[in-house]
Amino acid sequence: MQKHRKMGIDYGDKRIGIALSDALCIISSPYEVYQNRGQEDALKHIDKLIKDFDVDVVAMGLPLNMDGTEGERAILHREFGEKLATLSGVKVVYIDERLTSAEAEEILISSGVRREKRKELIDKISAQIILQTYMNNL
Repeated sequence: MQKHRKMGIDYGDKRIGIALSDALCIISSPYEVYQNRGQEDALKHIDKLIKDFDVDVVAMGLPLNMDGTEGERAILHREFGEKLATLSGVKVVYIDERLTSAEAEEILISSGVRREKRKELIDKISAQIILQTYMNNL
């Protein structure tokens, strides 16, 4: 029986980091950083990836406040996730993304990635961390 892949999303106003699982849903890998040119374009792009890669669950980062409450950003992320679920028919789950950018930055620094290059990579590494967190809890 073939398993469906999982997708991780680090949603941002300018850039959206996207990660995908392997076919066995054990390892998450950074896939791309999509330049966000508006919600409608982003939804179409991600929906196409969901279909192309046979994704059944999207793990979306949820930016909680440090005290664990949801603020304005979390509401925007949930709205985007709900639109994506409606459009694509996949389940969207929300993963606490506090500190994922800091963790991603640490990984890139320890890998010797130069500062200019880190900015290009950080969103998809954050998406990878979000996705791996979800899969580790399956």
